Order: sequence, then structure tokens, then C-alpha cells
Amino acid sequence: MEEKVPLSQSLKYNIYFKVGTIVVIALLLLIPTGMIESMIQERENTNKEAIREVSSKWGEEQTLIGPYLTVPYTRYTKEWSRKESIEEIIETTEYIHVLPTSLNLSGAIDPEKRHRGVYDIVVYNSNVKIQGEFSKIDFEGLNIPMKDIHFDRAKFSIGINDLRGIEKQIELSWNDTTSFFNPGLTTKDIASSGIDAGIILLPEKGLKNTFSFELDLKGSQKLYFTPVGKVTDVSIASNWNNPSFNGAFLPDSSNITETDFSANWNVLHLNRNYPQIWKGSKYGVANSAFGVDLLLPVDNYQKSYRSIKYAILFIGFTFLVFFFIEVLNKVFIHPVQYILVGIALVVFYTLLLSVSEHLNYNMAFITSAVATLILIIGYVKAILKSNMLSFLVTGILTILYSFIFVIIQLQDFALLIGSIGIFMILGMVMYFSRKIDWYNLSLGQK
Repeated sequence: MEEKVPLSQSLKYNIYFKVGTIVVIALLLLIPTGMIESMIQERENTNKEAIREVSSKWGEEQTLIGPYLTVPYTRYTKEWSRKESIEEIIETTEYIHVLPTSLNLSGAIDPEKRHRGVYDIVVYNSNVKIQGEFSKIDFEGLNIPMKDIHFDRAKFSIGINDLRGIEKQIELSWNDTTSFFNPGLTTKDIASSGIDAGIILLPEKGLKNTFSFELDLKGSQKLYFTPVGKVTDVSIASNWNNPSFNGAFLPDSSNITETDFSANWNVLHLNRNYPQIWKGSKYGVANSAFGVDLLLPVDNYQKSYRSIKYAILFIGFTFLVFFFIEVLNKVFIHPVQYILVGIALVVFYTLLLSVSEHLNYNMAFITSAVATLILIIGYVKAILKSNMLSFLVTGILTILYSFIFVIIQLQDFALLIGSIGIFMILGMVMYFSRKIDWYNLSLGQK
């Protein structure tokens, strides 16, 4: 009489059951992987909150809008009054905005790192010298009677994002006179916050008005300018070695060394989409801003987020290696052991995230990868009791970690290198499995 094989033993050696179990375990491990991905986003948000907290006390990202002239005028409109049954004349005050003919800005940025817990924030002090001129102001072209324009109430205006960043009193040199700025703007047609100063503006067409002043401004991470001049020339220098030039215009020339950088922009009024003089709020000047971002050398959260995208490759390929060890060497690895190895692979990402907040990303990756390899290889050696198989798994996982490390460093070529690598992995799997008779295969049987 044929002895009946217990169901548990039958399933143990059934290759299809084993494959299904491995796939289910791999998919279930994506749940904690997704939780770690959310943790990376949470830590990144906490980092941004720390930056906002420090910036709120030091000075936010700064954008200089201007300088420009704000000249009020009276606008008369007719409106029918039902109560009086007559047509009334309504007077409203509106504003003319005049941009400079030439504008030259030269500045020096002195950045420093501030710490909030484990997070680093870049703040800076800056000194900007601004000078230029207004000439050939054509008020007559606006179709406003000259008697309705209030030249005696003209203001010299500058838009500044965060007025808390102003370090010293600012003295304006306007033609042969000097005056001091006051907080606030007469109108928010161009900028929502800033400072202005009263000036003497003569309405004669073609009269040239020169100006100059010096601005000491604190801020965080970014310093931007707007090309309001008919010709705008901006020169910036700093002892920061990792700048990013952003905004509507890139610098015409720049020089970045290991210790500092310098950059120069030259922008014409033909390069932007607003004129030199207009009425009201019909044009948005802020959209043409450009400048420099003072970046920290490493964005560990972005790289951690990119690395965890390859978690399914880590888990799947490691399980595939273990499965082929079972098939080719006639050994048996329990599903619980697959789970423990999979958890070790997932824990790698928590190590990477936490260590990268204290070390640079490359060192954090190497440290986390070595720790995970030691854990997995020690466990594999204990369950397989074979030095050769342990060395095999060590070599394969080392190659896999190195491959992912290279992909993360080569951001622009990540898709290309990743596609080639996966293609090669698929080719190796097909090569080593080419002689396996899958129809007559049972696990753990010689």
C-alpha cells in the first residue's frame, strides 16, 4: 500500500507553491517600503519647516523688484446718480509707473549655515550697490492731462519680499539731493511689500535723473533681481561654492571655483514682456526675476527617495538568487527565512535615511549597505552552511548595491543605465535557467 505524503510535505517540495509564496512575500514587503517612502517625505517636510522657522526669524527668500517711480494722477469718470438724477464726476487716484533707463547692481553675498536639530539651513548677509538713471520720461504719451499728474507726490519705490531683512537705514541719492526711505509702498500695483522715498520730479520731457543707494539685506537661500532697466546689468560674487542660477534669465558669464563664485547678467528691455512706463497693475514684473539659489551640497532626501524606487528590484532580485540556489543546489529555504531577509533589505532604507541626516549621502549609503550585507550574509551562512554560497550571495548583493549607487549618482543617465542593467540581469537569469527542466523539478530533492 502506497504511503500517503502529508499535505505540508507536498507543498514544501512543490515548486509552483514556492514561487507563489515568494511572489506574495515580495509584494507584501512593498507595504513597509511604502511606509518608509512616506517617512522620507515626512522628514523632508520637517526639514522645510525648519527652514521656514529659521527664515521667519532671520529673513525669507529675497527678491528685489525695482527700483521704479510711482507717480499718482487723478482720473475723472462720469457716473449717473439715480438719487440726484444727474451725471456726477467721480475722482479717483491712480498711479503711473516708470522704469529706469539704465540700472546697475553689484553685490556681495556672505552666506552661512545655521542648524536646527539635524537640519542645515543657508542664510546670508548681502550688500548691494544700486545706481542708474531715468531719462526721456514720456508722460504725454499716456494721454493724461499734465495738470492731473501730481509730480510733487512722486515716490522712488523698491519692492522687497521681507522687510525684516533690511540691516541699515537706506539713504537715497537722487540727482543732487539725499533722502531716506520709509517702510511701505504707495500702491501694490507692482510689489506687495517694500520701501519708498519722496523725490523731486520735474515733468520736463528728456530731463535726466540719476540715483544711487546701498542696500544691506539679510535673507535665506535665494536672492533674486528684476530687470526693470532698459538695460539692466547685475554682478554678484560670493564665497559660496555651490550656487544654482535660476529664474527667467541665466547669467551671461559665471565663474565657480571650489571656494567661491561670481556671475554677471545683462538684460535688455527687449528680453521681457513689459514696457518702461504704464498705468495701473496691468503688467507683472516679478515673473521676470532671476538670481541665485545658495544650495547645500547634498539633497539626501531626494536621493533617498530615488533609491527607494529600486526597492522592488532589490527584493525581487535577492529572492530570485535565493530561489536559484534552492533549485540548482537542491537545498530548501523556508518562507520565514525569505521574510527575514526581505525585512533586512527594507531596513536598509531606514538606515540610509537616518544616517544621511548626519553624514553625507555617499558615506551614508556605503555604511548602510555594508551593515545590511553583513547582516544578510551572516544569516545566509548560518542557514545554508556553505561558504561558497555565502560568497556568491555576497558578490551578487555587492554588485546590486553598487549598481544602484551608480544610478543615483548619474541622475541624467539613470534611466539609460538602469534599463541596460535590468536587461543584463534578465539575460543572466535566462542563461543560468536555460537547462532547468521546470516540468520535472521538485525542491529539496537530489
